[in-house]
Amino acid sequence: MARVRAVLANVARTRELKEQIGSLRGELRKLGRFGPLIGSSPVMQRVYDLISKVAPTEATAIILGETGTGKELVAETIHGLSRRHKEPFLPVNCGAVSPNLIESELFGHERGSFTGADRLHKGYFERANRGTLFLDEITEMPPELQVKLLRVLETGKVTRIGGNEAFTVDVRVIAATNRRPEEAVAKGKLREDLHYRLNVFPIALPPLRDRREDVELLAQHFLAQLNKEHDTGKEFTRPAVNRLKSHNWPGNVRELKNLVHRAFILADEHIGLDALPLGVQESSGSSLNVKVGTSLGEAERRLILATLEDCEGDKKKAAEVLGISLKTLYNRLNEYKTA
Repeated sequence: MARVRAVLANVARTRELKEQIGSLRGELRKLGRFGPLIGSSPVMQRVYDLISKVAPTEATAIILGETGTGKELVAETIHGLSRRHKEPFLPVNCGAVSPNLIESELFGHERGSFTGADRLHKGYFERANRGTLFLDEITEMPPELQVKLLRVLETGKVTRIGGNEAFTVDVRVIAATNRRPEEAVAKGKLREDLHYRLNVFPIALPPLRDRREDVELLAQHFLAQLNKEHDTGKEFTRPAVNRLKSHNWPGNVRELKNLVHRAFILADEHIGLDALPLGVQESSGSSLNVKVGTSLGEAERRLILATLEDCEGDKKKAAEVLGISLKTLYNRLNEYKTA
């Protein structure tokens, strides 16, 4: 009976946690954020749905996405909404740890197990006991170590280097990679059996270029953090915001955050186009060639008409891209009709 009561209590806690997550998700969605994640775009709403479903469970998850999309933040969010949220969350970048040290870092070692091992060392699995271990860039882990990782995931037991006895650990593993898992398996970067073991619940993060409506929200968030840190009140100009929204962001959210920081340092009170790096260019597939010697009025006319065409006649959108008011755009178009 005691075991039955424990199981029922566990089910009740899971149900309560799911209800709390559902309520939290509804409130935060109105603000365009979910835990530490920022974004109100439909693609991010789908990510939030997946997080809220997997967080209360004990399922292994793998987060897929380009560099800079926020894979660690997703892992933190899953941990924070799980029953393990009061226990450790330990991130490990498998590509940043030396291949000679990663086994020791993950599983630990006994004193005297190798030259320089002058004390017992607890690995990440041992330190993350009852918590969550985030294995970032899992495809960078040496294949021979992937075999040992798979064994730990299957048995829940760890043996330190130089040790003879295995001990049980209770760790939830969340992995991540910026590669397509199937391609990594084909190229020998990821063992197929480990892929199947990790791929219980995949979450694919969209690149920033596929959620441009979130760019301004993210930029304003990063700027607000800097203003609070430095006790300032700097603001973006509308043309600067339009420029940020039009960039392709190959480095994703990380690139945007770094760019906002740089612009914050360069600007005084208002962050305009002059504070943005020259590398930030309009990412539209269209372009406009203007010969040297063309009058400014004619160059402006061509630019406005080309932008309006590129925006498929949407005057409001064209005005935002050009960094002018809708009234100004209408005035210019009326001038061109009477010219």
